[in-house]
Amino acid sequence: MNFVAIKMLMGDTAKYVGIIIGITFAALIMTQQPSIFIGLMSRTFSFISDTNYPELWITDPKIKYIDDVKPMQDTKLYRIRGVEGIKWALPLYKGMLKVKVSDGTFQNANIIGVDDATLVGAPAIMLQGDVESLRIADAVIVNSEGMEKLGTLSPSGEVIPAKVSDTLEINDRRAVIVGIAQTSRTFQSQPMIYTTYSRAKIFSPVERLKLSFIIAGVRPNADLDRIRNTIKNNIGLAAYTPQEFKDITYNYFMKNTGIPINFGIAVLLGFIVGAAVAGQMFYNFTHDNIKQFGALKAMGLSNRRLVKMIMLQALFVGVTGWGLGVGIASLFGIGMKGTVLAFLMTWKVIALSSTGVLLIIIIAALISILKVVRLEPAIVFK
Repeated sequence: MNFVAIKMLMGDTAKYVGIIIGITFAALIMTQQPSIFIGLMSRTFSFISDTNYPELWITDPKIKYIDDVKPMQDTKLYRIRGVEGIKWALPLYKGMLKVKVSDGTFQNANIIGVDDATLVGAPAIMLQGDVESLRIADAVIVNSEGMEKLGTLSPSGEVIPAKVSDTLEINDRRAVIVGIAQTSRTFQSQPMIYTTYSRAKIFSPVERLKLSFIIAGVRPNADLDRIRNTIKNNIGLAAYTPQEFKDITYNYFMKNTGIPINFGIAVLLGFIVGAAVAGQMFYNFTHDNIKQFGALKAMGLSNRRLVKMIMLQALFVGVTGWGLGVGIASLFGIGMKGTVLAFLMTWKVIALSSTGVLLIIIIAALISILKVVRLEPAIVFK
């Protein structure tokens, strides 16, 4: 009977293709949109992910997310180093400053100042030059995406990317590009400019406090909770693990922006359209084959057996449509790799889209099941 069920399904090519298209569209939307959403949200904490060494991020307790910088006193750094269980603690500067490029235009950029002695916090992957070049006077390292934004316009209007040895002006201070780094794109996609902590303080506006973060490592077998409580109670700062700091940033954007609602509406519309199209087409398919189902019922097939046939048909089109939808979404993601568009497909996205398609085929199958269960075998003689 399984073969008969599939033969019936594929016998009406127009309706079969219509059902597949409806489910494919739904699966595509329910895979593509969440993947873009997750990719976009992962950019909110990409700077934390790119900074590999710290086991603790120590900040002002009122900070809400990674870009909500509240500078601290430099003396806090020495107090952190004195906490029992702390192996090392280093300063980190992060600020948004205007950069003047060679043609006189300005571009906002993230300025990152890393420890002068160890250079911990500098980019891990270098495309040109090396991190040690930051020890040269006025040296900065720019990420690859930032090189285009810090470029100049040719007479024809095309962007000429900046290159190593080009000179920039940061807050009226000279800066020389000595290397190009590969970093993750940030939420705002601004250039990332790395330099030493002491030089970043010179680049930054005149302020009393300039220490953005303290990044630290802990000794083996140290009691992390005790260290954090000491930092909180004795120094008045907050200490987060990298994952906790990512979660704080992620939750801030989830609660305080309309991004989740916008993407949620798109996914819901994809589900509704897919369910409507697949349900209607599947019902029409059952209606057009009602005499065949009546004949099978007259031959002695039970309602239970007929329900299994309909569920097999629904599962067949569901798996086919889901596979096509996820495949198209994957190709879309591959095509957009390395572009401004954020795209990150995870197992959670696959689980979401498969659950959505499963619900769609259940809804579509139930509509047909009700009609077949109520069917009188005598319909075959009409």
